[in-house]
Amino acid sequence: MKVDVDLDAVGLNCPLPLLKLKQKINSMPVGQVIRVLTSDRGSVRDFSAFVKQAGHTMLESSEGTDTFLFIIRKEV
Repeated sequence: MKVDVDLDAVGLNCPLPLLKLKQKINSMPVGQVIRVLTSDRGSVRDFSAFVKQAGHTMLESSEGTDTFLFIIRKEV
């Protein structure tokens, strides 16, 4: 899968990972894909809600030992 933008939010606590994602995705053209890596468990809930509310597509979401990976396509 082609990823256009990487965002490393490891070590940031809620709400910073979500705020960083919003800032980055707002600067991206429609259709681009962002990969986000976080260590905040709250990101799972926050990112899922944001993607649905904003109209983007969650292409992948996975959980590692200490990290969470999200791949999101900007739709609007």
